[in-house]
Amino acid sequence: MTYLLILMVLSCAMAAIDARHHLFVFSQPVPALVTLLGATAFFLLWDDIAIDQGIFVHRESPLMTGAMLGDQLPLEEAFFLLFFCYQAMLLILGFGKWRAHRAAAKGNNRSTTTKDVP
Repeated sequence: MTYLLILMVLSCAMAAIDARHHLFVFSQPVPALVTLLGATAFFLLWDDIAIDQGIFVHRESPLMTGAMLGDQLPLEEAFFLLFFCYQAMLLILGFGKWRAHRAAAKGNNRSTTTKDVP
């Protein structure tokens, strides 16, 4: 249960950052949620294929709920993949917004520091 709670708290913290800066879900909710759910579904399918091939194997842990979505697929994995996709989008979009802000600030500094020479 501890692992699931940590993922939920971290996801809420990322949602707060998203809400503050309007990066992803709070900027365009419908496309963002479709993207998050699609990416999460993709990675769940990826996990399912890896489980079928014996690459991923679930081990019992007292930190997990014990609830399973499928054979060898714990509930926490779905939350982790959602968290992972959300984090990736916030990092990508946040970096892009930061670069645009930096470029705009740099452009404003040049125009205010450049002296008109006759």
